Amino acid sequence: MSARITTLGNGLRIVTEAMPGLKSASIGVWVNAGGRHERAEQNGIAHFLEHMAFKGTEKRTALQIAEAIEDVGGYINAYTSRETTAYYARVLEEDVPLAVDVIGDIVLKPIFDPKEIEVERHVILQEIGQALDTPDDVIFDWLQEAAYPDQPFGRSILGPAERVESFRRDDLSNFVGEHYGPNEMILAAAGSVDHDQIVQLAGEAFGDLRPVGARHVQPAAFNGGERREIKDLEQAHFALAFEAPGYRDERMYVSQVLSTALGGGMSSRLFQKIREERGLCYSIFSQSGSYEDTGMFTIYAGTSDEEIGELAGLTMDELKRSAEDMTEAEVARARAQMKAGMLMGLESPSSRAERLARLLAIWGRVPDVEEAVAKIDAVTTEAVRAHAAEMMGAGAALALYGPVGRAPGLEELRRRLAA
Repeated sequence: MSARITTLGNGLRIVTEAMPGLKSASIGVWVNAGGRHERAEQNGIAHFLEHMAFKGTEKRTALQIAEAIEDVGGYINAYTSRETTAYYARVLEEDVPLAVDVIGDIVLKPIFDPKEIEVERHVILQEIGQALDTPDDVIFDWLQEAAYPDQPFGRSILGPAERVESFRRDDLSNFVGEHYGPNEMILAAAGSVDHDQIVQLAGEAFGDLRPVGARHVQPAAFNGGERREIKDLEQAHFALAFEAPGYRDERMYVSQVLSTALGGGMSSRLFQKIREERGLCYSIFSQSGSYEDTGMFTIYAGTSDEEIGELAGLTMDELKRSAEDMTEAEVARARAQMKAGMLMGLESPSSRAERLARLLAIWGRVPDVEEAVAKIDAVTTEAVRAHAAEMMGAGAALALYGPVGRAPGLEELRRRLAA
């Protein structure tokens, strides 16, 4: 299987990958317009716009949008991230033309009915309230803000309630006009798809769209810091971050191997030491995420107020040890976990379509899976240890939420790493 790529005259890129034996397909449009593309007064509007795409177009009501896909047994959804807004559907092979038409309709022709804006505003405010009531969700927003203060990359994707309450129809239309050009979009499809048919359908749906001008995106600067929110909760929530490589940095794979070995599964160091041996928590993990010009290596755990100090200290000890005695066996296991997770995920047409769009946006091409496997296999134990040491020697960010009045602060944790 290999990807095929076509660029329309207006700049829209189309990438497909046929998966023999499947009877379904996943189709989506990925727009280079996420949270980091918002100005301060726009914070939350990319996500608001994602919601409004499903609230009616020039030819379909909100109900008709849902019925068009669900009447044929498919599903349609969307999401907003810090760098992208995506609209996607999965349908049976004979319904691919319908899916492209519906996605083109909701992306290009939303009517932004003022009544529906008010309804969806209330829905989003409820979503914000729910996030604030979910400590192991909101703590990651606070960690992001602590790591990247006073810049677009550090702001919440949902936006603050006061911003959401202020958005009007013109705000939504203006954001579309600024960002939703064909030169900022990728249409990706995987599964039972025919590339030439997808190109024709995309041309019919998007061919008349005009490009948008070049936009300045503020570079991300990991500054680090601490945010502590004391609240009467059952658990104390702990989240620690270091800067990680961006996705064009070859060290991205090293960082991911380190995060997998340190806290990526039941056999990882953090899970074994802190949960299995000490019983200090139910959930603990680490992960490494990459973006265009930065990344975040994150460790999260939830525990009791009496044990937050011990948990935090042991976490620092295990992180420090990873730079000193990470073993060949641990690195080999982490590499195997990463490869298996990637390859298993690509058995899904939805995951494969998302991979096509992401890699095309990053590299302007779609590297073969074997290329990624080779880069994972090339990660050495020495590189993992060196990366851990380098990461710990740089800045860090800490977020604490719940009964955390007695929890150690960022400077105390850094001193433990340096000891």
